[in-house]
Amino acid sequence: MKQKIPFLIAITGMIAGVFISILFGVNESIFKDKIAKDLKLNKKVMSIIDPVKKEAKIKKEKSKNWRYYQRFHFHSTAISTMSLSCLILLSFSLAPALIKLVASYMISFGGFLYPFVWLFSAMYGPIMGRSAAKENFALFGYMGGVFLIGLIIALVLLIKYPIKWPNNKH
Repeated sequence: MKQKIPFLIAITGMIAGVFISILFGVNESIFKDKIAKDLKLNKKVMSIIDPVKKEAKIKKEKSKNWRYYQRFHFHSTAISTMSLSCLILLSFSLAPALIKLVASYMISFGGFLYPFVWLFSAMYGPIMGRSAAKENFALFGYMGGVFLIGLIIALVLLIKYPIKWPNNKH
């Protein structure tokens, strides 16, 4: 079972990325309305006195925060697909099982958690400010490093150890 968990995590990441895109298709305005409502709670934005500058700032922030929701979708689906592909390839490697398992968990957990920096920044960015939101949820961003290290370990294993394809004797 412990060898299957990374695969399940990768597939869950795909589901999350596809699910939010379905929500975009069903009612994109839910996200855009939340952004607009939350920007009214942002003290820094609301403190802008000049109405032209304030409206320009609100327009820019709406666009940027909407883009963060999209980035969650893009990163979640793409990274989980890369994760699953790498996990499948790694499963055919004749490398030691423990090292393969560690690399698999790093790839799947890192790949699954990283996109959430964008989702949480999109959700809280309008109120907190985009930079503050990204800083607050930086731990998820660091998971991209865990993903990358897992990929590097997998690459080394795939280079160092032979691959046993199903219909191949070695």
